[in-house]
Amino acid sequence: MSSKYLSIEKISKGIYKEKGSKFISIAMPVNNQEQIKENLEKIQKEYHDARHHCYAWRLGSDYKEYRYNDDGEPSSTAGKPIFGQIKSFNLTNILIIVVRYFGGTKLGVSGLIKAYKEAAIDAIKNNIIIEKTVKLTYRLEFNYNNTNIIMRNLKANFVDIINKEFNEYCILDFKVDINQSETIINKLKKIPNLKIYKL
Repeated sequence: MSSKYLSIEKISKGIYKEKGSKFISIAMPVNNQEQIKENLEKIQKEYHDARHHCYAWRLGSDYKEYRYNDDGEPSSTAGKPIFGQIKSFNLTNILIIVVRYFGGTKLGVSGLIKAYKEAAIDAIKNNIIIEKTVKLTYRLEFNYNNTNIIMRNLKANFVDIINKEFNEYCILDFKVDINQSETIINKLKKIPNLKIYKL
């Protein structure tokens, strides 16, 4: 697995017009299927008067999790060309939705494929492609009297603490770049009575 992957920085829009039909594309960074579902519902409400809400997405630094949907357009004329551009730009952790307002003239299979492809390209080109580092998530379980030494270790290694519960027995979750994970885990293993789990 590569330690780097490409994604987009922010939400962006694109547009493509053909024979009265208007294709509005929205590209957005996402990290999980819950975010995808929320964003799809939001766009469907915002563009509730559009005839189609076609989309494609891909998740994960291994590029294995993906889906695309034609939302009533002829098979493989909408979702697949949108996904084709996600693949072409080698992007992941991305959702692209293209909403279509029908202009009264049918575009045919090749016309639809071109329209959804061009709309997706426009949204990507109006964004900023960024290189990100794969992060691994770990959970620590430890006695409260070890808190100071653990926090010193974590701060020295620039990890992202994402959850902490400090009681008599403490739980702390953090993310760390895959390139640094082995170093910090080896240091933490030297602390007595500390349990480490990879999430």
